[in-house]
Amino acid sequence: MEDVVNITDLIAANRDFARQVMEESGENLRQCYQCGKCSAGCPVAADMDIRPNRIIRMVLLGMKDEVLSSRTIWMCATCSTCTTRCPRDVDLAKIMDTLRIIAQREGVLAGSKAEAIFHNLFLDSISRFGRVYELGLVIGLNLKTRNLFKDADLGWPMISKGKLNLLPHSIKGAKEVARIIAEAKRTEGHS
Repeated sequence: MEDVVNITDLIAANRDFARQVMEESGENLRQCYQCGKCSAGCPVAADMDIRPNRIIRMVLLGMKDEVLSSRTIWMCATCSTCTTRCPRDVDLAKIMDTLRIIAQREGVLAGSKAEAIFHNLFLDSISRFGRVYELGLVIGLNLKTRNLFKDADLGWPMISKGKLNLLPHSIKGAKEVARIIAEAKRTEGHS
């Protein structure tokens, strides 16, 4: 009888996860009526394991483990196409960001972990230079994922055509960008 799940506990856990996401994001997920416009307009939906509108439904159903371990929350480019298209004004990009924060805080990484590693390297690059240093990002990703020569054949042609810089370039406001990112991390409690 120990394997029997108490339905009351399950319902409470479901409600708690949905409440947590809504409180931390400031968004009312119950506004979503699953029209699918977010998923239809998402430029990276084809690479996601779960469509964006389904993520909202899964959060509401309390499927915390499945949501936090999905590739979808890490694949989201936060371009806000979904947010712009939503007829109910649900800021899905903000929800995806909140889910990434929760996943990091709880130590849950996506299946391959590469998406979470990319996310952190991307933010670190922006913190250091005020913009993304693409070559450093790719090299860092390849080192951390132990896939040293992935896409190496693309490097030299891009460098020779001036599409990829050998050295990083900082912007004028790089220190201010770093301060903003550090403040956001401190505020979210994962610095």
